[in-house]
Amino acid sequence: MAEMRYREALGAALREELERDERVVLMGEDIGVFGGAFKVTEGLLEQFGERRVRDTPISENTIVGVGIGAAMTGLRPVVELMTINFALLAFDQIVNHAAHIRYMFGGQAKVPLVVRMPQGAGHQLGPTHSHCLEAMFLHVPGLLVAVPATPADAKGMLKTAIRDENPVIFIEHEALYGTRGEVPDGEDELVHFGQARVARSGGDVTIVGISRMALTAERAAETLAAEHGVQAEVIDPRTLRPLDLDTILDSVKRTNRCVIVEEGWPHGGVGANLAALICEQAFDHLDAPVQRVTGADVPMPYSKPLEDVAYPHEAQVVHGALAALGVTETAR
Repeated sequence: MAEMRYREALGAALREELERDERVVLMGEDIGVFGGAFKVTEGLLEQFGERRVRDTPISENTIVGVGIGAAMTGLRPVVELMTINFALLAFDQIVNHAAHIRYMFGGQAKVPLVVRMPQGAGHQLGPTHSHCLEAMFLHVPGLLVAVPATPADAKGMLKTAIRDENPVIFIEHEALYGTRGEVPDGEDELVHFGQARVARSGGDVTIVGISRMALTAERAAETLAAEHGVQAEVIDPRTLRPLDLDTILDSVKRTNRCVIVEEGWPHGGVGANLAALICEQAFDHLDAPVQRVTGADVPMPYSKPLEDVAYPHEAQVVHGALAALGVTETAR
């Protein structure tokens, strides 16, 4: 085990996979000479050369399209988009081609492509650079969607994504790049898709946190225990396609209450999907409605004070958990 920053864990995964498999290639804006907008690919151009670490023009539709073609011909491309909003410029390639080629060709052609991109608020980047769009990709059959929250998961899941035969939308969070955590050593230390992480055990309420919100939920659970005597179980799904629904349902069946926390918008979001699944498959175990804590239903403000109240923090999660328990915050 070694302590690493989130960005270092991602860089280590890329380096190990480039060394392990000569078919792995990286593509993206400023990933080579500049080392990536968030310094994830720093040093890789010097080690592996321009043939395998390629700076591209500013054209996301083209970058992803080249990645799809390269994947179909036997390479294993990892495409980096500078932020998730730029994926909208490549949505035709991602949805109509990457997601569906294997199906349309009856398995004769595959697209082992990884599209890496950061998302999230907190850096005063305004409404066009602060999206959380995992629900948009979750909607599309044929795509796998990963949302790692810890450095260990970032490394293990990226390695798994690169080795998978299907296109993977690999969503990082800008606020996590500097976070630290213990990361297992070894090139075959993988985190398999479809296996949720139970970040904290508890019997009073289940809190499901998506991406950065998994860490926010953990901090909220500590506050609930210290100030309200509530023991919350915190679950980080880690992947949204495939989804480890069994772990979530097992927890809800024990706690009888659930709160889902996401940074994205409320309408048609990940929380709405999970709430529907829980109500469909664990309704008889619920003692209260599923609570959802989401980002505000507005374009992200540039103003720092307004931005801070436009996405969830620990206080909103605590409030949601207490609401699920039918407890007012002043009563305990």
